[in-house]
Amino acid sequence: MIPVPHIPRINGDIPSFDEATSDHQRLLDRLQLYDLVERKVQGDGNCQFRALSDQFYRSPEHHKFVRKQVVNQLKSNAKMYEGYVPMAYGDYLKMMSKSGAWGDHVTLQAAADSYGVKIWVITSFKDTCYIEILPKVEKSKRVIYLSFWAEVHYNSIYPQGDLLPCDDYKTKRKWWKFGNKH
Repeated sequence: MIPVPHIPRINGDIPSFDEATSDHQRLLDRLQLYDLVERKVQGDGNCQFRALSDQFYRSPEHHKFVRKQVVNQLKSNAKMYEGYVPMAYGDYLKMMSKSGAWGDHVTLQAAADSYGVKIWVITSFKDTCYIEILPKVEKSKRVIYLSFWAEVHYNSIYPQGDLLPCDDYKTKRKWWKFGNKH
């Protein structure tokens, strides 16, 4: 795979039913090609934060904490992010602080920066198979993997066979080899 530079941006328009259907099939085909499976997270407006929580903490239930970390990063480093937000930055921060506000590329960059990890997003975009988001300062060699059904939903992804039921994460601490190094 050839990395594509990440340019933070906010979510676009919700696609039509036909576009969404073909985009979803494109995403499923890409996941199958790379032998990846999705750990589906709830689609309640917090899906990006739930998927990040699943990757960071092996449970989507810590999404409120992840959102708080991301918003703190955005507040503490406004100069770094405000140019990518097409509204008053204070309004953006207020919106992102609320449960149910959809995460966007700006929040993904803030998550990468806050946790100091690389984030790979397998997408359903026609022209971009995946997006690699690099942290400003790398704190860990760990890589976070998400799927993005364009403008619809994020999920957490794992190599085929490594996805376990929630309770099993407590007993099995095996990091998968698709980019994760200790």
